Amino acid sequence: MFKPNDLILRTTTSLIAFILLGFAVYLLLAGHNSPGGGFVGGLMTASAIVLMNMAYGMETVNKILPINYRTLIPIGLLIAVATGIGSFVFDVPFLSHTFGHFTLPIFGEVELATAMLFDLGVYVTVLGVTMTIILTIANDQEDGLEGNEIGEDSDS
Repeated sequence: MFKPNDLILRTTTSLIAFILLGFAVYLLLAGHNSPGGGFVGGLMTASAIVLMNMAYGMETVNKILPINYRTLIPIGLLIAVATGIGSFVFDVPFLSHTFGHFTLPIFGEVELATAMLFDLGVYVTVLGVTMTIILTIANDQEDGLEGNEIGEDSDS
């Protein structure tokens, strides 16, 4: 049976979760110009959070990341739909893509595309849906395991 305080899992999780989150950010930022983007980035972030849940337990991760994943779903959908509807303001078809160059004090000249905003909405939605499903299943399994001791017959 899995122990939430496994030393090897906790040690490797610190490095692996950092790599997964870094790759998720890369996919999110590069996705509007190449395959990937919000969907795969959201899945990568969810996998990092699930790995942290396995290593440290849900209570610890909830203290570190006090996020209600169910609220992320409508927020992400709102961002994605608002990006698509925003094209109507400029009298172009739904989800038409545009970009502009902006100068930021530290970064210099940066390109911002509306596809990036859409990817952000998809990222937040996928993260919310994936984590809601996984945590619901985990909570249901914990509730089922609390009633049965190991070695106890469930038929009696």
